[in-house]
Amino acid sequence: MVVVASKLSQGAPERRYLRAPIPVHFPESESVPGTGVHLRLRTALWSMLRVALGHRAMVGSDQFLYWDPTDPRQCLAPDVLVWLGAPDRPFSSWKVWERGAPHLAVEVVSDSDARDRPWERKLEAYRRSGVVELVRFDAEDAQSPLRLWDRLEGDLVEREVSKSELAYSDVLGLFWLVEPTPELGSMLRLSRDSAGLERLLTDEEARHAAEARVRDMEAELARRRNDDHE
Repeated sequence: MVVVASKLSQGAPERRYLRAPIPVHFPESESVPGTGVHLRLRTALWSMLRVALGHRAMVGSDQFLYWDPTDPRQCLAPDVLVWLGAPDRPFSSWKVWERGAPHLAVEVVSDSDARDRPWERKLEAYRRSGVVELVRFDAEDAQSPLRLWDRLEGDLVEREVSKSELAYSDVLGLFWLVEPTPELGSMLRLSRDSAGLERLLTDEEARHAAEARVRDMEAELARRRNDDHE
C-alpha cells in the first residue's frame, strides 16, 4: 500500500493518501491539416470578436476543449470559443471543470470534417460539453450556410434560421451575418444591428478604417488651409 503525505497550505494539517495520484495528460495541441481558406475564415471571426469583446470575454481559436477530467479523449477544438466574464488573455486549452463551459462555440466546416468526425458525433460531443450556443458555418452550402443551436433544458436544440432576417446571438447580443467576399466566397461576420450595417471589424479592417479616417482629416485640413489662403 502506498501512502502519500501532503501539506495543502500554510497551517493546514498534513494529509495522508492511500495511493499516489495517477496524472491524466491533456494535450494542448495537435497537427491537423487545413486549407488556407478555412484558416482565414476562422481567424477573421476570431479577430472580430477579440476586437469587440476582448475587454469582457476570453476568445480562443482551435484550442482543445475538455469536459471530462478523467478522459482526455473527450475533447473538441472549436474554430472559435467565447467565454464571457473576464478580459481576454491567452490560454492553451479549455477545461470545463476549471473554468466552466464556454458560452459560445463556432465550427467553420472544412474539407477534413467529414472524414475526421461526422457532424452528428461532433454535435453530441458539444451537448456533453455544456456549451450554451453553437454555430455551424459551411461556406459551401448555398442553401443553409448558417445553422444555430441553443441550450434548452440541458439539451442543444437547433434553431430555425430565417433567410430574410439576421439571426440574433443571445450570448453575444449581436447578429450573425453571412457576407459574400471576392477572395473567400461567403464568410461569417457579426453586426451590432439587425440590418447588418454596423459590422464588427477585424484587427486589419479596424486599422485600415483608422488610417482612412486620418487621411480624410488631413485632406479636410488641407482644404481648409487652401480656402483660408484664397
